[in-house]
Amino acid sequence: MSLRALLWDVDGTLAETERDGHRVAFNRAFAERGVGVHWDPDGYRHWLRISGGAERIRACLAELEGQDPEPARVAALQACKQRHYGALVRDGLLRLRLGVAALITEAAAAGLSQGLVTTSARGAVQELEHRLLGDLAQAFSFRICGEDVRRKKPDAEAYRLALAHLGLPARQVVAIEDSPQGLAAAVGAELPCLVTLSHYGAQMPAEHYQQARAVVSELGEGCQVLNGPACQSGRVTLSYLEDLL
Repeated sequence: MSLRALLWDVDGTLAETERDGHRVAFNRAFAERGVGVHWDPDGYRHWLRISGGAERIRACLAELEGQDPEPARVAALQACKQRHYGALVRDGLLRLRLGVAALITEAAAAGLSQGLVTTSARGAVQELEHRLLGDLAQAFSFRICGEDVRRKKPDAEAYRLALAHLGLPARQVVAIEDSPQGLAAAVGAELPCLVTLSHYGAQMPAEHYQQARAVVSELGEGCQVLNGPACQSGRVTLSYLEDLL
């Protein structure tokens, strides 16, 4: 097998965190801090074009108030949002997406290296790992988070750093993403990329995913291949990923 490693995005890929987690946490933070903003599921899609929670808050406040907000205010709102996000995760309101646990387990059993590559904050990633992954977290040998990079996705910096950790050529690694921004980051690092469409990712035009090796509805049983080779087993396996190289 020429496939040696998997690099996993987190938000939208491991779990449907954007719609059901981060968006709700932002709204709770806005309400607690007296900010007259509420992001409904459709409206939140607009803000996903901006990578990073603090960056979204800064842009939102600037649009709302017509001037750049004080950094301390942004930091306080972001900390409040992270607290609410942690509570949502601890309350069990998020679940791993279908097929994620099976593919992580299969890759670990085959001896593949696996890493998490996200530009979300480390605290949010740790909370999600603890509550959703449990023992599966041991399959990941490293994590690249927002604090580790200067430029967030769609910039390729996080994936280039991941490849440096792996010590492998990009042609032996598959990145698993859910959005155009994540795909762009993977492609920028010359990584083959499988896209498993999240709620918001599925709402983007198909042409945004032309550079993906394959686009699927999900990783688990009953997955639909929207672009790429047929999935004969009915779910994404290591053999299917090998065919993408």
